[in-house]
Parts: sequence; C-alpha cells; structure tokens
Amino acid sequence: MRNIVLIVLCAITLTAAAQVMTLDSCRNLALRNNKEIQQTALAIEKAGYQRKEAAAAYLPQFDLTAGYIYNSRKVSLIKEDQLLPTKSFNPQTGQYDFNLLMDPTTGYPVQVNGQYVPTTVALLPKSGMTYNIHSLMGGALTVTQPIYMGGKITAMNQITELAQQLAQEMRQSKVEDVIYNVDAAYWQVISLCAKQKLARSYVDLLQSLDNDVKAMVSEGVATRANQLSVDVKLNEANVDLTKVDNGVTLSRMLLAQLCGLPINSPMVLADEGREELGTALAPTSINMNEVYGRRHDVRSLELATRIYDQQVKVARSEMMPKLAAVAALHATNPNSYDGFENRFGAAFSVGATLRMPLWHWGGLSNKVKAAQVEANVKRLELDDAKEKIELQVNQAAFRYQEAFKTYEATKSNLAQADENLRIANVAYKEGMGTLDDVLTAQTAWLKANSEKIDAEIDVQMTHEYLNKVMGNF
Repeated sequence: MRNIVLIVLCAITLTAAAQVMTLDSCRNLALRNNKEIQQTALAIEKAGYQRKEAAAAYLPQFDLTAGYIYNSRKVSLIKEDQLLPTKSFNPQTGQYDFNLLMDPTTGYPVQVNGQYVPTTVALLPKSGMTYNIHSLMGGALTVTQPIYMGGKITAMNQITELAQQLAQEMRQSKVEDVIYNVDAAYWQVISLCAKQKLARSYVDLLQSLDNDVKAMVSEGVATRANQLSVDVKLNEANVDLTKVDNGVTLSRMLLAQLCGLPINSPMVLADEGREELGTALAPTSINMNEVYGRRHDVRSLELATRIYDQQVKVARSEMMPKLAAVAALHATNPNSYDGFENRFGAAFSVGATLRMPLWHWGGLSNKVKAAQVEANVKRLELDDAKEKIELQVNQAAFRYQEAFKTYEATKSNLAQADENLRIANVAYKEGMGTLDDVLTAQTAWLKANSEKIDAEIDVQMTHEYLNKVMGNF
C-alpha cells in the first residue's frame, strides 16, 4: 500500500512539473523561437533600409573630395629670361607705338635679320615666372541634384517598396509552414499517446486473459498449449508497447525542438486525454479568387511580376537622357587664382550635366528586351502557380472528405469489434467458444481502435492541410 501511495505521489508531481501545452501555445512558441522566421524578419528590416536608400536618390548629394601631391620640381612658364619691347604714347596719332630704332636717313625703323630693333626693352626674368609646386593640395565640395534620370529613380523606389512587401509575404509563407509542421508534430504526439493507451489496454486485456487461462489450466479445463498461445500474444503486445513508448518520447522531442524548447522538456499536451478530437466538415464550395487573394505565395509571385515590370523601366532608362544640376566649392594650394601663392584660393561654380546615349550597337535596346522577357516569364510562372494551386485545393478537399468518411466507418467498425469481443469473452467463459475466438476478437478490437485513432488524426491533418492550401492560417 505504501508503494502505491508513493507511485501516485510521484505521478502527481511529474504532472505538475510538466507544462500543459495547447496547440496554440505550441504554435506561439515555435513562431517566437524559429530561426528561419527570425531571418525573414531581418530580411524585412533590410528591405526597409534599401527602400530608404532608394528614396535618398531624389535628394541632392553632397560630396567632399580632397587630395595632396608632392612634386620633385618647380614649374617655370618660360625657358629663360625674356626681353620684351616697350611702347610710348604718340600724341599725334593718339596711340601707343613701339620704341624702335629709326634710320635717320630714311626715317623708317631699322631691321636686322628681318627683325626690328627696339630702343628700350622690359626684362621678364625666368625666376619671376617660376612657381613652387612641391606641395600641391586641393579640395572640392560638390552638390549634385538629379533632375531627370530617365525614370530610373522612380522605378528603383517602386522596386524597393515592392521588395519590402515581398519580404513580408515570404515571412508569412514561412509562418504558415512552421504552423503546419508544428500541427503535424502535435497531432503525431496525440496519435502515439492514444496508441500508447490502447497498447496498454491491450496488454491489460491479454494479461487478464492470461491469468484466466492459467487458472483454467490449473483446474484442468484448459491446455498448456492454450496458455502458450496467450503468452506469445502477451509478449508481442509488450514489445509493441515498448515501441509505442519510444515513439511517444521521440515525437515529444521533435515537438519540443520545433517549439524552440530543450528536447527533454517535460510537457503534457492538452488533447492527450480526449476521447473524441472533433471534426469539421470541408467547405462545399471554394472561391478560387478568394484563395488566390489569401495565398502568400501567389501574392509573392504577383509582387515579383511587378518588380520585373519595374526592371524593364530601369533598363529603358539607360536609353533616356539624364540631366543633373551641379554646384561646387573648390580650393587649391598654391593659389591658382592669384599668382600661385602658397596659400589656399577658393572659387564657386555652378552648372548642369546632360548625358544623351546616341549609339550603342543595339546593346541598350537588347537589354530592355531581355528585361521584358524576364517579366513575361514571371507572368507565366504566376499563371502556372494558380493552375497548380487550384488542383492542390481540390485534391485537399477530396482528401479531407475521404478521411472524414473513413473516420465515420472506423467508428462503426469499432462498435462492432467491441461487441464481438464481448460476445467472444462471454462464450469462452461459458464454454461455448474457443480461446482462438477470443484472441481473434481481441486482435480485431485492437485493429479497429488503431484504425479509429489513425482516422481521427488523418481527419485533423487533412483539415489542417486544406486550411493551409486555402490560405486560412
């Protein structure tokens, strides 16, 4: 009696320590801890940054450029000292005339080797035209404002906006996949737990029969062969129970892993003890347009098609003129604006740039055509996906209806198996039936219960799959 009390207390303690998990709590844990969903969240964040990057192209761009160069030599603008002729004012003509040597006999300027001879000259020394450029520094602050880029900036903003929506749709698709996988693991645990309970009941049933046969053998109303037949069935049932126990443990580990918990986490599922899991009828009519509107993969393909349409505009923008306004504040040292003095000199300039593609041997037009082909490919992929989804939805609906009918049939089969087992037990105890009849009835009872459990889980899973393909998650 003391041992029984200890066992009961231990069972109560373990149940209290184990976390009771509903299907929704398993889903929430999986969605919160799934690494792939976290990656899609980061992809959405990245797409948001790229969208802001594209929007910045509308605004003026400020750039600062600076540089330094060391030169080993100075620069001289003349090779050697230069002698320059001078001029004097002539009051008679009111103009400046060159000061030239005049021939007193002729009154004309003297020429030597065909060159006039000046009477006075100005010395332009080489040293005065030599500049120190050993250290050359410069910098510029430029502002560029795009005015017309052939529609490229607008198209890129549309692409990044659509890309952000696409990342969100892909995240939702991943959420649906995670939910479906968690549901499958959850109902797998429920199925194995039900079969574990069934296997234990079957072992108890055989154990009770084994005790009855042993008593009958001792009384001489049964043979040793009858006892051996029951023992063999009992051993097989114990082996099957061990396999089911291992399956339950492994399936719990899988569910814990999907939920992001340690695989050895103790958990009790809320639906483990339910006799009937409940079913819902499949919809009798399906509006495929509504299904397409709910399916994230269809919306992803639609967004991808729109992105490729914008890519066509980006490619076409390479054939368009591009106009931008430019302003710059630039400075140099030596001062190139004031005698190359060793100090900074600055200036401001404004202007505009225009780039017009003229002839590229068909390269740009072929680029546009290639982008159009890619957009058409995406449209075909979208149409093909819709056709496959329509087939997928109808197949899922038929599978669910078939599973539901199978479940109804297994309930009827189980009722018959229960009655057959009762009749076989009564007949055997009254000496009207054989032990083989009892074992056969027990085997049929076990099979009927197992088929009912499989049918219940199949109804749940086909219903989950139908919801998934219809976009109802």
